Amino acid sequence: MEYRSLGRTGVQVSALCLGCMMFGGKTSAEDSYAIIDRAIDAGINFLDTANVYSRGRSEEVVGEALRRNGKRHEIVLATKVHGRMSDDDPNAWGNSRRHIIEQCEASLRRLQTDYIDLYQIHRPQPSIPIDETLRALDDLVRSGKVRYIGTTTFAAWQIIEALWASKELNLNRFVSEQPPYNLLDRRIERELIPMAQTYGIAIIPWSPLAGGLLSGKYSRGTPPPADSRFANIQSNPILQRRMTERVYDVVEGLQPLAEEKGCTLSQLALAWCLRQPGVTSPIIGPRTMEQLEDNLRALDIAMSDEDRACIDEIIPPGRMISPFYEADFGPHPYRWL
Repeated sequence: MEYRSLGRTGVQVSALCLGCMMFGGKTSAEDSYAIIDRAIDAGINFLDTANVYSRGRSEEVVGEALRRNGKRHEIVLATKVHGRMSDDDPNAWGNSRRHIIEQCEASLRRLQTDYIDLYQIHRPQPSIPIDETLRALDDLVRSGKVRYIGTTTFAAWQIIEALWASKELNLNRFVSEQPPYNLLDRRIERELIPMAQTYGIAIIPWSPLAGGLLSGKYSRGTPPPADSRFANIQSNPILQRRMTERVYDVVEGLQPLAEEKGCTLSQLALAWCLRQPGVTSPIIGPRTMEQLEDNLRALDIAMSDEDRACIDEIIPPGRMISPFYEADFGPHPYRWL
């Protein structure tokens, strides 16, 4: 396993991060424990979850898995705050001090730990001043309940604003950003990655397989598999925007390169992402042990300059053909691009 610095912190994290969104939901607790154990055995020391995943159930499963295997001290454990945790309480979401402090305590209980290595703001919220959010996070760091803080799906300018506020107010700064990044949406190459490289921000891409669109399971003219994410596309406007005919153009263009390398399409897409400049650790989100094993094999795939040039011909740098800067949390500054 290759290890990389988490931004400028010096903390070493594995080149793949185990995303735990499925655990306790589509993936049973027992299967989740097995996947976590296998990932750790393979050298993964970076786990990412969120309070909103199955309304806390993912955190509970991750916490129990680490209690059972006794590996908590070896793991860089990341979770997030922002998403709605109650349908009745108007304050049960967002980036206010009230919600952040309350949910940090709840996450600590669910994760069965007394500290969180990386606590991330799950989405920006322009209606709340960034200093309100940063002061709450700074207090958590100073209390020892959180080691480092980061963001998820923030625009480059929002991170720069936060860095400026941290400097002006002498507060702990964000050390990481978790953006969507894959071969169908390369927009972060325009501004976000150059900014991150300049200011020492770790980039932890989510959805490197484009929600499964780059897994090889979808083909032109064939209905999506019944158990796949896009099987119920008609009821989900976000998925409808992502599943375009141009997706198939990319998939069909990449397939010969995958065959030449003797790997699956998903392994090629993941290998490309983890070897892109500025990327720290792409997040894999296996639902099954089989998917985890497929993802792990991407670590052995080399990407040459010729490979990158070939891929750039299929989907040019900075371009997007399937929008991932849209989410259930509401509009994002990049939604118009």
